[in-house]
Amino acid sequence: MLLVLGRRVSLSFVKRVNPQDPVLFSKPILLNFRTNIFRVIHSSTVFASVTRSNYTDTMPERRPFVRLPTDVYPVNYGLSLKPDLIDFTFEGKLEAIVEVTLATNQIVMNCADIDIITASFVPEGAEEINATGFNYQNEDEKVTLSFPSALQKGSGTLKIDFVGELNDKMKGFYRSKYANPSGEIRYAAVTQFEATDARRAFPCWDEPAIKATFDISLIVPKDRVALSNMNVLDRKPYPEDDSLVEVKFATTPIMSTYLVAFVIGEYDFVEAQSSDGVTVRVYTPTGKAEQGKFALEVAVKTLPFYKDYFSVPYPLPKIDLIAIADFAAGAMENWGLVTYRETALLIDPRNSCSSSRQWVALVVGHELAHQWFGNLVTMEWWTHLWLNEGFASWIEYLCVDHCFPEYDIWTQFVSADYTRALDLDALDNSHPIEVNVGHPSEVDEIFDAISYSKGASVIRMLHNYIGDEDFRKGMHSYLLKFQHKNAATEDLWDCLEQASGKPIAQVMSSWTKQMGFPIIVVNQEQQGDDRILKISQKKFCASGPHEGEDCPNWMVPVSICTSEDPGCTKLKVLLDSPETTITINNVSPDQWVKINPGTVGFYRIQYSSAMLESLLPGVRDLTLLPVDRLGLQNDLFSLARAGMISTVEVLKLMEAFVNEPNYTVWSDLSCNLGVLSSLLSHTDYHEEIQEFIRDLFTPIGLKLGWECKQGEGHLDALLRGLVLGKLGKAGHKPTLEEARRRFKDHVEGKQILSADLRSPVYLTVLKHGDSATLETMLKLHKQADMQEEKNRIERVLGAISAPDLIQKVLTFALSEEVRPQDTVSVIGGVAGSSKHGRKAAWKFVKDNWEELHNRYQGGFLISRLIKLSVDGFAIDKMAAEVKSFFESHHAPAAERTVQQCCENILLNAAWLKRDADDIHQYLLQRKAPPV
Repeated sequence: MLLVLGRRVSLSFVKRVNPQDPVLFSKPILLNFRTNIFRVIHSSTVFASVTRSNYTDTMPERRPFVRLPTDVYPVNYGLSLKPDLIDFTFEGKLEAIVEVTLATNQIVMNCADIDIITASFVPEGAEEINATGFNYQNEDEKVTLSFPSALQKGSGTLKIDFVGELNDKMKGFYRSKYANPSGEIRYAAVTQFEATDARRAFPCWDEPAIKATFDISLIVPKDRVALSNMNVLDRKPYPEDDSLVEVKFATTPIMSTYLVAFVIGEYDFVEAQSSDGVTVRVYTPTGKAEQGKFALEVAVKTLPFYKDYFSVPYPLPKIDLIAIADFAAGAMENWGLVTYRETALLIDPRNSCSSSRQWVALVVGHELAHQWFGNLVTMEWWTHLWLNEGFASWIEYLCVDHCFPEYDIWTQFVSADYTRALDLDALDNSHPIEVNVGHPSEVDEIFDAISYSKGASVIRMLHNYIGDEDFRKGMHSYLLKFQHKNAATEDLWDCLEQASGKPIAQVMSSWTKQMGFPIIVVNQEQQGDDRILKISQKKFCASGPHEGEDCPNWMVPVSICTSEDPGCTKLKVLLDSPETTITINNVSPDQWVKINPGTVGFYRIQYSSAMLESLLPGVRDLTLLPVDRLGLQNDLFSLARAGMISTVEVLKLMEAFVNEPNYTVWSDLSCNLGVLSSLLSHTDYHEEIQEFIRDLFTPIGLKLGWECKQGEGHLDALLRGLVLGKLGKAGHKPTLEEARRRFKDHVEGKQILSADLRSPVYLTVLKHGDSATLETMLKLHKQADMQEEKNRIERVLGAISAPDLIQKVLTFALSEEVRPQDTVSVIGGVAGSSKHGRKAAWKFVKDNWEELHNRYQGGFLISRLIKLSVDGFAIDKMAAEVKSFFESHHAPAAERTVQQCCENILLNAAWLKRDADDIHQYLLQRKAPPV
């Protein structure tokens, strides 16, 4: 499943929002939205109720939990469902072939929000036995079926008739609202089962290791499309009602319940065959088939790429990709029927921006990777979720790099995933990659940037350590050995260890079983023609390096390059102790030495002053690779946040980027400046940092201009949107005037804005706009036919400055005009826009908590909402207020997020206290005339 954990760019949270739209948010202070993080400061000003122990020692209380008994297990589910798209209910019949392994007079299954009408068991070759009772354990989402006599060991058929509700919670079997081409409101019936919601559609053994085959039939209106994991075998009139048809699907391979899917609605499609003979279809809203062509092109390239990479063919005859109107995640990898948000699948050749195309390519790459890694071989339990998601979050980039080399996607990975994960994992309230999960309510909490982005980052590091050839060998062996079965993390390590001969399990367990990561401290001295490096590691924390006896160690693959060849690794070592000394031969005194070329190792670096000084010219003259210029700046920014260096040092470094040509480097810089801007909004010199931003971005803005030039490509379009949005938001007058002129022409239909310019223009005119601007924007929103355009507008509405208009935007967020999953982005946009917006958004969330919690209960969207609303505060007492509110308004799926947010607020406050005066002095002095 791909979360919309927003991107760590000038917007951000949940894997993912569209990556590069230069929207308003900037990372809320200290973090972007896609992470969760930061470490509580020890300070005399931190009051007793929010001391460090409150956040680190009182982790969410674990509920008692027992997995399902193993005395009865399913072999095949025969499932028939008949949804009512008017009354929003469904009827179901289950005939499951089961195996009784131990005589028992009861069967325990998962069941939630379902009423069982009748249940019976038919032993093979014997009389039917009716169940005498159904005992629902609602808290544990289980039902116990009791029988009057023991069911004997052997095969039999479990029959259950049941009814349920097509809910509006975007989980289980739910209804999704859409308008048909003539504007009439209709509903589709769709599914989202990961992690533990198949039990809301039919009683089942809803655990990933309890695999079975499925024979699915859907009884649906005859004018609707009905889809499931497999191809249609038969479609015939339903005898009891001539307005309905019964659609039977082929038997699935053996699979987990969370991967089952069915969709009933009105759709068009485009179709193609992959080179290896798989039928690929992309289903779109009616009348929008053209918008499925880009995703189809990506999917048709991607399936053969994965087949070759894994040396294992795609095992089903078809794969469907379908856009769902109301969808909480970014996408879901149901085997053979992948569901997507519209914005993660549909591309309009005329009205979609470059970042949307890139986003769709990544999401398609992610979900199709799961068809092998997750679906064919499935994690044994949710503890190993990270392996599914971390792997798919890594290989999606490999796939997009193969399909679209011009995207320079691996540099973008460092800004979008790697640095985000480092930020989150520096918190005391982070968690290890592998988390023991029990109760279903705990599963949603680990769909976060640790499972996805840290998971992807350590797999990238592992791939680099092993080498591509041995990595592929190990992957092939793993998929063959465990196909149609379940596996744990250690199983993959074993296969990779055998392929590479390296101590994979030993190295990787230090990264997956303990939380956090090291900071590598480097000193050097020259001895003749040799450079002697002293390298040590200690745990990096958001409030500074870990001090104390119990400091953990990691097995750290360390690579080293020199200025002689910045793109080539000169030496590789495995740092498996707290410190070591390394000699690099034939390095002259005038050459610089760089640790972690390519920014692949998952750690921060602190160079000695002399080493850092020698690297800085490589930023100005671009001899350092873009990914290393980015990594150097990001490390220093993180050290400043942690109080290990002054923030002023980072501002000085940022000024060295004035000649920077690379989009992703600018994107990361922009993100960190957004953090600083948000932090300084708590002071009375917020305008000075805006001036700094204007000065830094003006030269690149002038160079790029507003019009795209001949020979420009994808990255130029992304950079132009980023820079103009940054300048416009910071109040750069020529940018503001031009944005207003172009906006007026766009609204009047004289000159329609190109898709790549819409976000920066909308953001700029709103930030400096009035009630008329907001009204115009809301009108554009209402008229927009594409969800991408609606989302583009929704994400920037919060930029409006006047308090009464901010209130109007917040009210709009909960209106019928905004899809339920997008409300969070609107509120987040308000919270990330200004000091007043932050306060107003938090008050709005508190005032409307019941409605919001009811809408998103138990899902990751509630965590995202909380994070976006409060992460930007920088006053100690706000941590207490947030903590107190959630003590009386429980959100079990977001407990860790609340703790991380409180920690962040305290860190922000400490940072402000520590560096605010020095930052102010520097910003004043840089503009002072020379004496």
